[in-house]
This record gives sequence, C-alpha cells and structure tokens, in this order.
Amino acid sequence: MNHQEPNTKQAMQRAASLSARRHFMASGAMSLAGFALATLLRNEELSAQTPVKDPFVRPEAEPKAYDVKPKEPHFQPTAKAMISLFMQGGPSHLDLFDPKPVLDKMDGKNYEGDIKYDNAAEASSKLMASPWKFKKHGHCGMEISELLPGLAEVVDEITLIRSMHTGVNNHGQSIRALQNGRNLGGRPTVGSWLTYGLGCETDELPAYVALIDPGQLPVMGVENWSNGFLPSLYQGTVVRPQEPRILNLDAPAHLSGVAQQEALSFLETLNRQHLEQRAGFHDLQARIASYELAANMQLAAKEAVDFSRESKATLKMYGLEDPATKDFGARCLIARRLIERGVRFAQVFTENQRWDHHNRIQSGLPSACKKVDIPSAALVKDLRQRGLLDSTVVHWGGEMGRLPVIENDSGPARVGRDHNTYGFSMWVAGGGFKQGYVHGATDELGHKAVEGVVNHFDYHATLLHLFGLDAERFGFEVNNRSMSLLDNQGGQVVKELLA
Repeated sequence: MNHQEPNTKQAMQRAASLSARRHFMASGAMSLAGFALATLLRNEELSAQTPVKDPFVRPEAEPKAYDVKPKEPHFQPTAKAMISLFMQGGPSHLDLFDPKPVLDKMDGKNYEGDIKYDNAAEASSKLMASPWKFKKHGHCGMEISELLPGLAEVVDEITLIRSMHTGVNNHGQSIRALQNGRNLGGRPTVGSWLTYGLGCETDELPAYVALIDPGQLPVMGVENWSNGFLPSLYQGTVVRPQEPRILNLDAPAHLSGVAQQEALSFLETLNRQHLEQRAGFHDLQARIASYELAANMQLAAKEAVDFSRESKATLKMYGLEDPATKDFGARCLIARRLIERGVRFAQVFTENQRWDHHNRIQSGLPSACKKVDIPSAALVKDLRQRGLLDSTVVHWGGEMGRLPVIENDSGPARVGRDHNTYGFSMWVAGGGFKQGYVHGATDELGHKAVEGVVNHFDYHATLLHLFGLDAERFGFEVNNRSMSLLDNQGGQVVKELLA
C-alpha cells in the first residue's frame, strides 16, 4: 500500500485546496466576476486533469495566447470600428431603394422570365409596381422611396449598393452568408473576425456587442454573434433591450469598495496560477478574460448605456420622443456611445422577420420603416458631427430583397412579395466608403443583379480591406487548415465602393 500513499496524499491536498477555494468563493464572491470564477474553480476535472493538447495548435508550436488588446492591421486602415444595423426578414429593395419605371408600366402583367419562388403555394407571376413614390435627394440626386424621409436627409453621406447577391434563397442560409461568409453554421461572424484581428480600444467594455430587439431574438438566434471556431473570447456580448441592459453589474453594498478590490486581486492570482498549468486552453483563457472584463465593466458599462446626460436635441434626433422609434433609436444611440468608448463592433437587430412581407406589405413595410428610418439616419448624422464617421463603418440592410411579382394575390390590402437573394439593396456609410454614390443595378424589373454585382464575399473582402486586413493573410488555423472569413470563395475588394 505504501506505493499509493503519495497519490492519496496529493488527492487529499487537491480536495483541501478545492474546499478552501469554494469556502472563499461562498463567503467572498461579490460580483459578476466572482460568481463566474466560482463555477470555474468548482470544476474538479479541470483542476485535476493533465491538460489535453489543444487541436488548434500545431504540436511543434508554442501555445498561443488570445486577447482583445489592440493589434496592428496589415496596412493603414480607413475604418477603426463598425456599427451594423441588421434588418432581418428582407427589406423590399423595389419599394425602398431601386425604382423601376419598366415595372411601373407592366404592373399587373405576367412575368415572362425564369423566377425562383420560395413559397410556391402562394406564388403568382403577376408583376406588382411599387405603390410608393421615389424622388431624388441630396446633391448626388439619389432616388429614395417616400417611406425613408430620414435616409433622404443623409444620402450625400452614403453608398447605396443596388446589386447585392447571395443566391441562397431562404433566411437562415442568406443570414449566414452575410454574417459569417458561408451558408453554413458553426462559423465566426464578421464581428468575431474583426475583434480577433484587431482587438479592442478599451479594456472596460466588450470588443463586440449585440443589441437585440425587445420583440424577439433574430432568426438563427445567438448564431448571429457566434465566435464559431475562434476562441470564445471573440463571441459577441448581448446588451439587453430593456433595463437592466447588462445584468449583475453591482456588488452588494456591504461588499463593495476595498473589500471587493482585495477579493478580485486574490481571484486574479488564483486564475493566473490555474492558467499557467494549462497553457493553450483557449476557452479557459477566454473565461478568465471575461471575468476580468466583468469587473472592469461595473462602472464603464453602466455609464456607456446610460444616455441621461445626452442633450435633448440628440435624444430628439434619434427619435426617443416618439414611441414608434424610441426603442430602435435608443439602441442606435447606445451603439454610438459604445463605439465612441472603444468598442470595435456593434450590431443592432430588428426582431425576427420584421421585414418578411409575404403579405400585407402595404401596411407592414411602412411600419417597419417607421421604426428604424429616423434613428438610422440620426446615427449617421451624429457620427458625422462628432468626427467619428470617417473611421466608423455604418451598415444598413437585411439578408435579401423581394421579388417583383405578387405573392398572396387575394386583394390589394393583402398582397406581398416573396424572397429574392439574386438582386437586392443595402447601404453603407463612413469608414472609407464613397459618399453620395449608387453602385450596381438589377435588371429592368428588379429581379437579378446584372451590373456591378457584389456577392457577400466581395462585400466582406471590401470590409476587411477598409479595416487594414489582407484577406489572403488573415485567417485562423483549425486542424492544420487555414480558415478565413472569405474561405477560398474568391472574394474581391470592390474598389468602386471606396472613397
């Protein structure tokens, strides 16, 4: 039995160590960081096991450490941050951005070309002109629908892309194409790639933030801000649509101040000792970093999402005085405040299928526009007046557009439009994009992109370029294979979009 005594003794020591740590955590945990670490240190397997080699690291290579500290790009960037306003469901480009005189003339006639319906059961070949008027705006003379009076005021700041294309004709697949580069799950989103490549300008706020709608989670849920195969450090952090926007930021009053600082300092020591024995554990690194961030966020995050000190003029500009625009306006304003404080990427979502107008488009589309138009334009104006637009990309768009034919042909008040991923519109501003510029075109009826086609991978290549990242050199090794946002799809920088 003597040969077993050292192992027995070691096991007892480990158990005693764990018991002591648990006692400390039970009596002294006083913050989001503390409670999270308690969960980590309770995991006896992680504490006792010999670490398994991380499959993302070559055997001959030194284990890599991942963080969100600021990193140098490959070359001089024009963009430093990005705010994406994601309109899930598919805004109708034919009724908002892409006027079609030929479609107006052929209203009610049958479409003679090939067309791919997503909902064949309610499909129709009858063409439908837009019931809304288009008008030229700004010095650039950009034609915009009457449903977007806010955007009409900032057209000289934006690039309108009328030739987007993903070619995958349902929501999930096209959302994935635009969010993570492929119509496959399990991949990092654009926000994750940017924070992996460039880090963050602050250690008091998350590098990547998702601002979700109070109505519903978006289609694909948390996959919209997933880190995929990147270390979990690069996953988006959700900011809730209502107060408290971030949970558990406050320590109990009797445990705050010096007591908390001493406890957190001790927790950090335990963390570092734990990690030193497990080099290369990316998820462990990420969790420890998230606990440290949680502690730092206690003051900074509350201030960032609190706009009570913003001027009345700013609140009014974002539409916070109007119930129809108050929620989206508040989230746009928070996004600006986050970017202003060093956050790299913020994405503001509309709720599940807000723009999916298979029917009742004549009532549904104006309502959707009313919710977001004024706040979206306010964001562009506000960034410009604060000197932030030149270095901040603003994106507005969904995963698809709509077809030029009627769906649900059961009366003018009930008609809608089916999905169209073969030609649709979105707009971008700032960060090195041209101002007052319209790019590309769909055919005369608005079905397919035919001039200056911008595939999702071309758009991503262009974004990376603006952020100073060379798509050919920017990737992450997974099982000895280099993975990237473009992933060998041949994406090209669309130089015509650049200022």
